[in-house]
Parts: sequence; structure tokens; C-alpha cells
Amino acid sequence: MRVEAPIKVDRKTKRLAKRLTGKEIAVINHIDIDEVAANSLVEGKVKLVINASPSISGRYPNKGPGILTEKNILIVDNIGEELFHELSEGQIIEVIDGKIYRDGELLGEGEVLGKKEVDIRLKKAYENLSVELDRFIDNTIDYAKKEKGFILGEIEIPKVSTNYANKHVLIVVRGQDYKQDLSTILSYIEEMKPILVGVDGGADALLEFGYTPDVIVGDMDSVSDEALKKAKEIIVHAYTDGRAPGLKRVQDLGLDAIVFPAPGTSEDIAMLIAYEYKAELIVALGTHSNMIDFLEKGRKGMASTFLVRLKIGSKLIDAKGVNLLYRSKLKMKYIGALIATALFPVLILISFTPSAQQFIHLMQLKLRFLLQM
Repeated sequence: MRVEAPIKVDRKTKRLAKRLTGKEIAVINHIDIDEVAANSLVEGKVKLVINASPSISGRYPNKGPGILTEKNILIVDNIGEELFHELSEGQIIEVIDGKIYRDGELLGEGEVLGKKEVDIRLKKAYENLSVELDRFIDNTIDYAKKEKGFILGEIEIPKVSTNYANKHVLIVVRGQDYKQDLSTILSYIEEMKPILVGVDGGADALLEFGYTPDVIVGDMDSVSDEALKKAKEIIVHAYTDGRAPGLKRVQDLGLDAIVFPAPGTSEDIAMLIAYEYKAELIVALGTHSNMIDFLEKGRKGMASTFLVRLKIGSKLIDAKGVNLLYRSKLKMKYIGALIATALFPVLILISFTPSAQQFIHLMQLKLRFLLQM
């Protein structure tokens, strides 16, 4: 294996991905490369990835390295901090079988990860998953006890100018399969005209599809200046002690922002705001909802997410993976028969209980997802 190219260097993979122009070597310091980071490197058309940290530590089966090697992008792994600091942006380096040269001088080396090596490491990671799951559950329970005030009214919800009352709200996170899921529900967006909320980079996901975010929520570390300038309202997620590092960036752009100190993730507070201000329905897209998602974000538990979803209940619909339904090859006659069978008992229920109206409304939305109406 021999690769020679200029390098782009950054500790934050998502920052580096924005600067990629194609055919470069990406030098990162990213333990357990996650799916979103890997996809951003693939989209940047990198020739090679050099990682200062272990790309698969073995704690859990992270998907990022597999995505890279499936696209024939090799990883020179775990080169260490010292060599990472030795490499500077714009330098041209030569990599031969994991050895890194600059102007003919050997700087150091790492282990080359291809498909075979990644598969071996992932197998070991799967064997460790039960241990990690036990830790994850314990942490989730411990933090849920500490953060229960998050949903019990002990945290003040800031006043916002956006009118959520009796409206649908689409909350977009630039997470797994966000492009496919957004493509799938375009007809829903056009018909229902929901309030569009972008969580950090989710705002740019909306821009990619030609939509302007009504609200941006987040710590402002992965959203573009363009999105911030176009949004109608900005809510900066702050630490519980009030510190809001992302506020300065917004103010430097000459923009106003609301600060919301709260535990948990930015997508959690986006949902909570919509709920507290009486949104009729909340549709979550690309959000993090399982253990692997949270481990990839470096979180040891999902207490706030569990609590928020517990509070929101039936008002929340998760659009993650809905695109897979559209790719199924069910014949329309079978779908029609299924709908007819399902509607019959529902129609009977309507004559007995007014609460069934909400159930009908939720079913109608799910049918739109299924039929892409």
C-alpha cells in the first residue's frame, strides 16, 4: 500500500470534513470512529485516513471503520499523539504499508486496517457488548435519578418567539440515514408544513433539501454560519451552570440567541421545548435512540433521552429508518387490504370514545409515511 497526498489535520473529524476538497489524506484523533464521521470522510473523497487514536477500541462495535473500508479507504491506525502533533496541515506525506514519510524522512507508523482487520476487531467488540451494556444501563439509571427534575418542571423552559401551539414539529438531527429519511418524508413536509427545527448540523441537512430552519437548537459546534444567519430563532444549549460556549459564535455573527441551561442532549431540549409549548405532534428524524448511538457520541448513558421520551409519550413519532419501509415491495392490493382491516375496528372505536380521535390522527400520519402520500 502506497499513498502520497497533501494532508488535512484536525482533532474534530466533523470540523475537518468541512475542509476536505477531495484526494487528501485525513489526519484525525478520533477514538472509535462513528458512522456519521465515517460518512463525512467518504463524502470528502479522502484517499486515506490516519488516526492518532484506536479506530476500534473494542468497547462496542462502532460502525465507522467498516464504512470506510467498504469504500476501499484504508486506515493507518493508532499512530499516537506525538506523531499527530508532528503533522501539519497542507504538508505532503507519503504512506507506505503504514509507515509515514515526509520529504523522505520516516516520521513513524501505525497499523493498517483493511476490511479483514476491521472485521476481526468488530467481532471482539461484539463479544464485549454485554459488559458495556451493563455499564450503560447502570449509568442511565443513576443519571435518571439525578436528572428527573428535567421533566418535572424544576428546569425553567425559556420563552421563545416561535409559536408551536397545535402545530406539527419536525426535529432534524444529522444522524444515521438522515438523507434517506428526509427524502422519504418530503411529501409530509410539503403537506403539513411543520415547524422545522435543526439540531446543530441538522439545520444544514434541512438546507441541503431546500428548506430553511425555523429554529436551530444546539451548542453551535457543527452548524454552518449560513444556517445560523437564515434561521428565524436560535437556542443555544448551555451547561447546567449557565456556561454557553456556543453563544459567542452566534454573537460574533451579529445574531441574537436564547440560552437554555439544561442537562442531556440538544435534541432532548428541542423536543422538550416543542412539547411544553403545546406542539400537536413531534416528528424526530436522525435522532439518537439506542445504546450504540449514545456510545458513538461519547455518552455513558441516555438518562435525559429516556426521561424526555417518557414525558412526551404519544406525541412523538420517530422517523428513523422509515425509508426502509418505502423500499419494500409490498403490492398495493395487500397494503389496501391491510389498511381496510385496520380501519374497521378503529371506526367502531370512534363511536364509543372521543380519545380515539388522537389515535386516528397518529395513524393517518403513519399511513402517509407508509404510502408516501
